[in-house]
Amino acid sequence: MAQPSVLTTSGVSTSNVYNVNYHCTPVNIGFGAVVTGTATYTVQHSFNGINWFNNSAASNLSANQDGYYIFPVKYICINQTAGTGSVVCTVIQSGLV
Repeated sequence: MAQPSVLTTSGVSTSNVYNVNYHCTPVNIGFGAVVTGTATYTVQHSFNGINWFNNSAASNLSANQDGYYIFPVKYICINQTAGTGSVVCTVIQSGLV
């Protein structure tokens, strides 16, 4: 069973990166982001660690949000673009290796 990982931001910043095990079949990644104070953020993913894409269901948010990935990505992070608050996002992945 996979253990949850936590991504955090405080103020305008980018979180640590969650390294996805993209060898899992099927790919099932869930996330839940919780905002404290005032913060605008986007959940992002990358296939190579260089080019980052916004999650289409979790972009430019200022409230708590959950979501998922059902396609393989290599990395996930939180990009806080405004506010002095914080975002704590719990990510969990399941699937067979």
